[in-house]
Amino acid sequence: MSDLRVLLVDDEEDMRRSTAQALGLFGLDVDTFSSAEDVLELTGYSFSGVVISDIRMPGMDGMTLLQRIREVDAEIPVILVTGHGDVQLAVKAMREGVYDFLEKPFTAQHLAAVARRALDRRSLVLENRRLRAVAGKRDDIEARLPGRTQAMVDLRYRLRAIGGTDADTLIIGETGVGKEVVARALHDISTRADRPLIAINCAALPENLIESELFGHEAGAFPGALRPRYGKFEHGRGGTILLDEIGSLPFDLQAKFLRVLQERVITRLGSNEIVPLDVRFVATSKVDLEAEVAAGRFRADLLYRLNVATLHVPSLAQRKADIPLLFLQLVREAAARYRRNDIDVPPSLITEIAGRSWPGNVRELRNAADRLVLGLDLKPDEAQARPEKQRLADKVADYERGIIASALAAHGGALRPVYELLGISRKTLYEKMQKYGLDKKMPGVDDDYAV
Repeated sequence: MSDLRVLLVDDEEDMRRSTAQALGLFGLDVDTFSSAEDVLELTGYSFSGVVISDIRMPGMDGMTLLQRIREVDAEIPVILVTGHGDVQLAVKAMREGVYDFLEKPFTAQHLAAVARRALDRRSLVLENRRLRAVAGKRDDIEARLPGRTQAMVDLRYRLRAIGGTDADTLIIGETGVGKEVVARALHDISTRADRPLIAINCAALPENLIESELFGHEAGAFPGALRPRYGKFEHGRGGTILLDEIGSLPFDLQAKFLRVLQERVITRLGSNEIVPLDVRFVATSKVDLEAEVAAGRFRADLLYRLNVATLHVPSLAQRKADIPLLFLQLVREAAARYRRNDIDVPPSLITEIAGRSWPGNVRELRNAADRLVLGLDLKPDEAQARPEKQRLADKVADYERGIIASALAAHGGALRPVYELLGISRKTLYEKMQKYGLDKKMPGVDDDYAV
């Protein structure tokens, strides 16, 4: 268990220090944090540890931290503690997937025992994932980026090809397609997986503090800088820096960032000392950066330096055949996240889902899956209420593709019950599957039965 660790979050310094010391006496490797935001940067699909967090904290509280971690990996154990006897809060935490819930005051022995059980469970999860990959089953990348269309097959191939390198990477795709999921997968299969992944939302950085946030500062560098502070880049040393929506970075700051990319050094505000920087940079963009270059809003030399390797994440419109199975997977994940029983999704609903357009892409599809699991109506949004103009032949083709895709999904990819259900021959089914880009090799297919 030596490579496993405990991330302890508590905004009260005395409590944080005493708890860490007590857990250390029981042989646990503990890292402490005063805010939940810092912990999120260290958790990922390959994170080998457990998170212990106070619930009531300024900024991001423990419940929100639990939700955010489960979005990254629902099998990371999270232990929540509180000094307030709140039964309803405990019940809510249990429903949302917390590993355990403790009330202060607790004994160090009890907390250490809970943490050790959680670490054992996490170790088993990671080992099972490794064994599945060795056995030739779907690996973590395919589980996190599912899809049988050629666009997704190509994306996974390219991701694996560059994953083990330190090449800076540009990830391009529409809003909601899962660019951050791709970035996290890239980090988790790299040699830097055990180091931090620091995500920086370029569009949300305060303009007057952006340089300090990224590069850090020395005491007295500007009014209010009372003590030295590491920037985001230094926090990510040894790991990966994710620059979300790089196109939002102010133009005058792009030149300074270009120097960081080229020389792998930074200089804190108010200092002349050069600090070496060992990181891999991954940037995302929903806008065409070449068009931004042409418009004078983005530096051409920065674009050329960034896109050493480029990953294009397809929209759902570009991989319609994946929608039925993707929706079913999101429903299963939502049921596990909300601790609900598995839901049998009727083929008619899958057909309806497959026939819709999804301008919000996977994010919107996940919202629909959540609503279904929670028993809420799946109401089409305004974009759905104003259907796009489409030729009759295209509408018929989309409907036919949706019927076949939903039947395949409902029968686990087995073909015999599908062509018998639809009243067509095996040859006709094969031809239509080829026409619509549907693949019989779906998860759970019995090859002896799929004839």
